[in-house]
Amino acid sequence: MAKHSVPHDLDPATARRVADKAWESYSRRFEKYRPQIRWVTDERAEVSFSAKGMHLNGELDIRPASIDMELDVPLLLRPFRKLAMSVIDEEVRKWVAKAKAGEV
Repeated sequence: MAKHSVPHDLDPATARRVADKAWESYSRRFEKYRPQIRWVTDERAEVSFSAKGMHLNGELDIRPASIDMELDVPLLLRPFRKLAMSVIDEEVRKWVAKAKAGEV
């Protein structure tokens, strides 16, 4: 599994709103990959994508100082993993900044 962390200094409820907003934005931009999210606890969500007929599964975790994401990616889709992680990183950082500015 590939793991990626985005640091934050937000309270847990705000960090969860940031994760939701970032996921919504990502989902609109990359609708063709059918991103899905299902929160299983207040701090953990199961996520999935579809690309080239394959499914990628992972987890998103809200931690006290970071938002972490792990993806289990088949070998053939490793290039997609890098793209997905970089775009998700960008979205989360954007929404963390908005939260700090009081926009979330």
